[in-house]
Amino acid sequence: MKFGFGKRLASLFNRSVQYEDFFEELEDLLIEGDLGAGIAMEISDELREYCRVNKVNSEKDLLKEIKRILSQWVHPASLELSDPPQVFLVLGVNGVGKTTTIAKMAHYYQKQGAKAVMSAADTFRAAAIEQLELHAERTGCRIVKQRVGSDPGAVVYDSIQSAVSRNEDLILVDTAGRMHTKANLVRELQKIQKVIDGRLPGKKSRNLLVIDATTGQNGFQQAELFHESIGIDGIILTKYDSASKGGTIVQIGKRLNIPIAFVGVGERYEDLKAFEPEEFLDTLVGLA
Repeated sequence: MKFGFGKRLASLFNRSVQYEDFFEELEDLLIEGDLGAGIAMEISDELREYCRVNKVNSEKDLLKEIKRILSQWVHPASLELSDPPQVFLVLGVNGVGKTTTIAKMAHYYQKQGAKAVMSAADTFRAAAIEQLELHAERTGCRIVKQRVGSDPGAVVYDSIQSAVSRNEDLILVDTAGRMHTKANLVRELQKIQKVIDGRLPGKKSRNLLVIDATTGQNGFQQAELFHESIGIDGIILTKYDSASKGGTIVQIGKRLNIPIAFVGVGERYEDLKAFEPEEFLDTLVGLA
């Protein structure tokens, strides 16, 4: 996973860090890397003070200090299965790879010995149900579905009821990906949550938002919308292997305090990896 941002950041250290233009260029580079203007200025100011106090101008030491600053805001989400059945609501706008990600998650947990079921609660698009059916067949995962236009809450109800009767560990719920209004989004997902609360008292579903890692600021805006609407427990990044920038992860962690759960690094079902902060930060700042 190569972020061009890291190489460009490292190239700044070919000059003395005593010059103000160094820090101005650093801010510009951080902004270009999708960290946002506010965070870029905060990092630049903190690094400027670090250099003043410690009299440091070593490239490696400065890169390590930037990594330390960023590490405060980048955390992995723990999604270990306990007290089954667990319900994961998988959210995201159309086109981010949500349905494929559900299949990869099913494969990921099945490899750990868990029994998973796919819940086709995106009933607004026939293609979504058909795609999930195909993935279910290929992964050997059971699927619960109804006809197009059915109540998503009813699909989730049936999924939970059958998962409980079959002693299954995980219910992966595919939700509608259209970018509708905040009010409709809240109402629809609250209805699904009410179904979960009724069938599984005391259990809270885990809300996981799928974001395309190449979309930059759009990815952060999606996270902000969903988090304000219903609360997000973890982010799943698709196309992580092809991303040219990685700063959106930092923005999401810093401003929304949402951890990263998984990253998609390819097209195969095996290409879903648990997020590793150390690996990400080393690559982002140019230490890898």
